[in-house]
Amino acid sequence: MLIRDATDADLPQILALYNDVVATTTAIYEERPSTLEERQAWLEERRRRGFPVLVADSGDEVLGFSSFGEWRSRSGYRFTVEHTVHVRADRRRRGAGRTLVEALFPRAAALGMHVMIALIDSQATASCRLHERLGFEPVGTFRQVARKFDRWLDLVAMQRAV
Repeated sequence: MLIRDATDADLPQILALYNDVVATTTAIYEERPSTLEERQAWLEERRRRGFPVLVADSGDEVLGFSSFGEWRSRSGYRFTVEHTVHVRADRRRRGAGRTLVEALFPRAAALGMHVMIALIDSQATASCRLHERLGFEPVGTFRQVARKFDRWLDLVAMQRAV
């Protein structure tokens, strides 16, 4: 498995992975599938801002992706980023997620970032455990801040120093 910068050619596989997560999990608090145009705009915006989008590549397959971006827009927050990581359902719990998140740390440090934020659905206990093993600490829970699949969802906030 190779971790590398995403290319435009990866977008169809990133889109398929993203839309599967939207349709089948509460990892993304979105209910409608994304379009290729939306994912392209997301990738272009990350590039424009100097933020990485990484993929776990296994030959010609994208197994997962990770990225980080601005946490809040006010200037005081400019040294804090929020990350995202998603792995294909058939490749979870095999190290791709961990490797994708670990690859973000030196990228964040190179940009002068100080803190990385993870916002995780409270039912995603495997993701919370993974983040704890990577040095993230839970700092709070936002209760019933989202609704998906006809139920209220709690969001766990975690952070770690870069």
